[in-house]
Amino acid sequence: MPYAAVHAPAATAAARAAGLTKVYGSGETRVVALDAVDVEFGRGRFTAIMGPSGSGKSTLMHCMAGLDAITSGSAKIGEVELTSLGDRELTRLRRDKVGFVFQAFNLLPTLTAYENITLPMAIAGRTPEKAWVDRVVTTVGLADRLGHRPAQLSGGQQQRVAVARALASRPEIIFADEPTGNLDSRAGGEILGFLRESVRSLEQTVVMVTHDPVAASYADRVVFLGDGRIVDELHEPSADAVLDRMRQFEGRVRTS
Repeated sequence: MPYAAVHAPAATAAARAAGLTKVYGSGETRVVALDAVDVEFGRGRFTAIMGPSGSGKSTLMHCMAGLDAITSGSAKIGEVELTSLGDRELTRLRRDKVGFVFQAFNLLPTLTAYENITLPMAIAGRTPEKAWVDRVVTTVGLADRLGHRPAQLSGGQQQRVAVARALASRPEIIFADEPTGNLDSRAGGEILGFLRESVRSLEQTVVMVTHDPVAASYADRVVFLGDGRIVDELHEPSADAVLDRMRQFEGRVRTS
């Protein structure tokens, strides 16, 4: 029986896709990375995307974030259809509407933590909203580190700066790609806690790609991909429930 996804109502979706297909190459080298995916990411919710290597989870995030072109179908952030935008409009949308947190911290070494946090707004010529930035800084626990440069910060603190940077412009949605991949378990847990708190206290929307069941357990919902399709989802997941579901998928692959 085909899997039927449970979607949030359209009015509450921060981002959504319909029939989203991504194909790389042609002929004998043709690879269907995403196969007519329908998915919605609820506003003010924390969603994790999981799946085996090659399942399409990072490709889905990149297409939904406007970082990679779509072969066919639809992808929207809010009510903006990404496929209708030119390069300049896409750049503006990513700058104004989307926050990013990657495995690499991507901080500028010559800037202080505060300058790194507010850099996207400085580039856009916008004045940071002080009250909001202060709230973000407090939420991620950086109030006493704002004058430090990246080399003076631990890996976990550097990733906190990256999270604060993603939050500082009040984006409609934050995409996080393996944000704890370069961190030890303690620092990783802190970052996941900050993302969780940003959803609870700051009403942000977070979509995170991860391979880690413990990381996924911080989310409100886990979406599972397999062979470029959504094959299942869990709500209010525990790490054990996520791990059990992943083992089921791996068993199907071995016996198919």
